[in-house]
Amino acid sequence: MIPSRDIIEASYVTCRRMSHRAGSSFHAGFLLLPRDKRRAMDALYAFMRHTDDLADNLQIACPRRQSLVAWRASLEQALIGIFKPLAASQGHALLPALADAVKRFHIPHEHLTAVIDGVEMDLDRRRYETFDDLRLYCQRVASAVGLACIYVWGFRGPEAFEPARQAGVALQLTNILRDLKEDAASDRVYLPLEDLRQCGYAVEDLGRGVTNEAYYRLIALEVDRAEQFYRKGAELMQWLEPDGRRIFGLMTATYHALLRKIARRPAAVFRRHVRLSGPKRLQLALRWALLPPRSILPLPLGEGRGEGRPADG
Repeated sequence: MIPSRDIIEASYVTCRRMSHRAGSSFHAGFLLLPRDKRRAMDALYAFMRHTDDLADNLQIACPRRQSLVAWRASLEQALIGIFKPLAASQGHALLPALADAVKRFHIPHEHLTAVIDGVEMDLDRRRYETFDDLRLYCQRVASAVGLACIYVWGFRGPEAFEPARQAGVALQLTNILRDLKEDAASDRVYLPLEDLRQCGYAVEDLGRGVTNEAYYRLIALEVDRAEQFYRKGAELMQWLEPDGRRIFGLMTATYHALLRKIARRPAAVFRRHVRLSGPKRLQLALRWALLPPRSILPLPLGEGRGEGRPADG
């Protein structure tokens, strides 16, 4: 059936509730956008959240895979105007809004299907041998999201695509470092195995939360790599419209601050879920809401401060 305007509006309400309930660091950035763009971001976020949840449920692998196959089919049908009854699932309830946002902002369909491709990788792989292997995963689950977002935010020219791709990798690498404990508990190791061997750190050490010199070398290596992607991704600012600069600035500055917090206290990821303090989040939100957009990144970690080995407390 083709949804009425009332159904589309109800779908946007569903997406907004999903986005708000998730409590993501991204959600505050949506408030920097005008209403139509904010609603589109709610729809995109709800789609990403639901897709991720389908792979993370506690069923055995076969039902998870079947759920993703069915979800891909429903998405592809929705994008050409074919919708199942909204009572079918919460996922189907968000599709009218998503399809409306995709049409309104001319979002290429392949960015959405790439997210499903990336989530499906989690069903097949629990280890990544090289960073090139991991980069493909990051590009699917994160860079594809960024590439979809810039169509909502507004951008000038295809020069925006590559830095958007790099920024997505930077944010996903930060997520991977922050979630080391949870992923290890699920027998998932996203850090490249060649990096662990190079630093003399074992997969078994990761599962036990060992924080020795090898661990500090490993985290320093991964933080340095992520910093490189942040620097490349920061170039996106010059290609975005003003609305996009503010939300991209807030999102990127927030995740970069998380990365720096992990770099200062690498052992903390094994003790608690690393997050920014309320005052720090408020500071970033006010800065990007009220002041003119400028460079996203502060000085590289340790520059001008004489920092050596990361603190472990």
